[in-house]
Amino acid sequence: MFATAHVLLQRHRLDVTDYYRMAEAGILGEDDRCELIEGEIIDMAPIGSEHSAIVKRLKRWFELTVDHYAIVSVQDPIRLNRRNEPQPDIALLRYREDFYRHAHPGPDDVLLIVEVADTSARYDREIKLPLYARHGIPEVWIVDLRERRVDIHRQPEGNAYRESWIATGPDIRPRALPECRVELSTLF
Repeated sequence: MFATAHVLLQRHRLDVTDYYRMAEAGILGEDDRCELIEGEIIDMAPIGSEHSAIVKRLKRWFELTVDHYAIVSVQDPIRLNRRNEPQPDIALLRYREDFYRHAHPGPDDVLLIVEVADTSARYDREIKLPLYARHGIPEVWIVDLRERRVDIHRQPEGNAYRESWIATGPDIRPRALPECRVELSTLF
């Protein structure tokens, strides 16, 4: 009989410097859809046509109303810390004249994150939502295409949000920009 040895393997966690060096070296290509979460490179799900349409619709609604109050960022990085750089579908960012030319926005720059979820709903709820809460992102919407609903999360505390509910009613509005109205009846 052989004894089984239990060996605890240590993972090597990447930071954003490693991540960008991999891109510079050609290991990660410009068209690779991935993000850095907890020091690991995570492949992102392919974007289907409905997902793409919802992102475009939200982008248009937000751009028509935010003017110089915010910047609408679409599938761009948010640097949460040195081991986390997710690429949410939509982020409303504090307005800056330079449009974040010299550095990606950080947690203090984010007014709202919107994740559009088709196959990624569980990942968005179980991995990304606690990550956003931990870094103080004030509001997150998860647009669940399969369930045809929008989950709204506000007031981060620890790994969770103190306020969470499924949107009902004619529209939803980001707390930081209440003039931005998204009509639920035309979203799906």
